Amino acid sequence: MSPAPVIRFSLVIPAYNEEKRIFDLFDSITHFDGELIFVCDGSDHTADVVEAIAKSRLDLSIRCLRFTTRLGKGGGVIAGLNAAQAPLVGYVDADGSTGIDEMCRLFRHLSSSDAVIGSRWVSGSQLEIKQNWLRRLESRGFNLIIQILFGLSYHDTQCGAKVFKKSAVDAVLPHLIARGFEFDVELIWRLSRAGYRIEEVPIAWQNKGDSRVRKGDMIRMLAGLLKVRLHPGTP
Repeated sequence: MSPAPVIRFSLVIPAYNEEKRIFDLFDSITHFDGELIFVCDGSDHTADVVEAIAKSRLDLSIRCLRFTTRLGKGGGVIAGLNAAQAPLVGYVDADGSTGIDEMCRLFRHLSSSDAVIGSRWVSGSQLEIKQNWLRRLESRGFNLIIQILFGLSYHDTQCGAKVFKKSAVDAVLPHLIARGFEFDVELIWRLSRAGYRIEEVPIAWQNKGDSRVRKGDMIRMLAGLLKVRLHPGTP
């Protein structure tokens, strides 16, 4: 009996009510040398769609985690990262704004770093389809607030394309407070505080529209970040 293949990468894809867009994501993935972990916590049929596709796409290693209650962006990613089996892990948005080839390129950067952030706002990035001016203004304003509150010098904490060494993630996950969209900031901050090497690299990205971040989410993000900053805990 041959041994089970070694999983090199685990890529978490939070998929909240994504049944209409998930087909396009799978169509864009021609190959991936790792496992794809879909975290489905919505009220539609995303999980059913993922499981049906998994039966037909035997060329891919696909896992589907079902939850009956809303976990939030951060809660979904945490669930996926905890379930990941590979030594190198990451997460990416289900809308396909960052292609699988770009994620594989980010994974290669882990040879010299503990965490790699895909960035839309550093030299060398390629924005094939840009966000509208209001979204860009909100993004830059939010990033300024992050720099003031947490002293992080990174240009793009919210891009949904990040990869890590599993050992680094496992060291900080138990200490995370955030479960919403502010999760990205807290994760980067705690990794930085713990002394892990974080690299920000340019990425090819395109706006797919239908953002899951609403006006009310922005207020909740700021409130969540203030809670993290005022009650930092460890590490």
